[in-house]
Amino acid sequence: MAETYDVIVLGSGPGGYVAAIRCAQLGLKTAIVEREVLGGICLNWGCIPTKALLRSAEVFHQMQHAKAYGLAADNVRADLGAVVARSRGVAKQLNQGVTHLMKKNKIAVHMGNGVLKGPGKLEVTGEKGVEVLSAKHIIVCTGARARDLPFAKADGERVWTYRHAMTPKELPTKLLVIGSGAIGIEFASFYNDMGSKVTVVEMMDRVVPVEDADVSAFLNKALVKQGMTVLTSTGVDGLEVGKDGVKAKIKGQDGKIVEDTFSHVIVAVGVIANTENIGLDTVGVTPERGIIAIDDYGRTSAKGVWAIGDVTPGPWLAHKASHEGVTAAEAIAAELGNKDVHPHAMDRRNIPGCTYCHPQIASVGLTEAKAKEAGYEVRAGTFPFIGNGKAIALGEPEGFVKTVFDAKTGELLGAHMIGAEVTEIIQGYVVGKTLETTEIELMQTIFPHPTVSEAMHESVLAAYGRAIHI
Repeated sequence: MAETYDVIVLGSGPGGYVAAIRCAQLGLKTAIVEREVLGGICLNWGCIPTKALLRSAEVFHQMQHAKAYGLAADNVRADLGAVVARSRGVAKQLNQGVTHLMKKNKIAVHMGNGVLKGPGKLEVTGEKGVEVLSAKHIIVCTGARARDLPFAKADGERVWTYRHAMTPKELPTKLLVIGSGAIGIEFASFYNDMGSKVTVVEMMDRVVPVEDADVSAFLNKALVKQGMTVLTSTGVDGLEVGKDGVKAKIKGQDGKIVEDTFSHVIVAVGVIANTENIGLDTVGVTPERGIIAIDDYGRTSAKGVWAIGDVTPGPWLAHKASHEGVTAAEAIAAELGNKDVHPHAMDRRNIPGCTYCHPQIASVGLTEAKAKEAGYEVRAGTFPFIGNGKAIALGEPEGFVKTVFDAKTGELLGAHMIGAEVTEIIQGYVVGKTLETTEIELMQTIFPHPTVSEAMHESVLAAYGRAIHI
């Protein structure tokens, strides 16, 4: 006999476990299926443990520059094993937290590999053998994995994915990072701060190419100043892996190939959705290039089958997956007759992005270039951190905040930041965009002093020729 639920969630990442909790809160009998560890890639091998690594690198960097703060720290050294152990400990603590939340919300956890077996049916092969589960609604959130390059297959020894890079056996002496998106740049920043000689190769004409062009240019200068080699409009044509290193063929914009040898290589060229071998064909769902099409609430083309997170159109971010999970859970509850819940569609224009390199990057909405491409008459304002008292006091005066407005209506179209702790202050603009604020409300908002967030206010003022401190 199949175990019957109102909702089965396939995958327990930041989309899946949040969806399961919200379903349970709404009184739905809920099960979650996970083949590896609760919390998924983000919590165990992505967002959280990488931030623990980056924090260790940040502290190490500050210790090495203690003199700038009037302090002395002699013979500073890094214990790579201890740094990695701390990171894994943080992931374990949060994994245990998710386990507790499943018990607290009375969500049935089935550990094993889940495969759809037709409408309303899911087969789980795992620690209890083969289980058959049934539900009126199934949410697919099986996440994504690192994309390989045909000539750069990860071996965990010399060629790494992000997963290998989080548990290194040794510190690279000379590291090649292929790709300058968030994952690549974060690992480049970590290993550079830890003492590796880092080279970043990016096929596009600038690093972090999804960000505003001014942010990309500023980051490039910062990385070079920190000692990295940054090669844009450049590709890697081949890797020759040896026992003691990797020989790379690096092709420049001029078509010339230069060979260089590295101790290790990190491949960070995006992710692939995990939509194979989970039985989507049995319910009539056909992914396009691995991605499942959904409506604004997470419904797929098959009745009772929902999808959220990295198996759906991007951006592929944990917080986007979590928000989709809540939306889908509330839409399911409404379909099952709950009249007290009012599901709302997510506005993709208001999804923030954060990159935790050094300096940090954060953004939301349209870049200046994209706003102009969309036909807006634009007013943009930029305020540098060198004009912000708190940033100077922190010893972090490098960076800026840039805001983009519709010149006709005053609507905030986008905000882009680079500098200390900008990932913590971007939410101010996200709230503003969600509330459909204009420049007037932002100008009239009182910002506390001294804070880095004051640069947000000044940026808005700068867009209208009213900046005070520059």
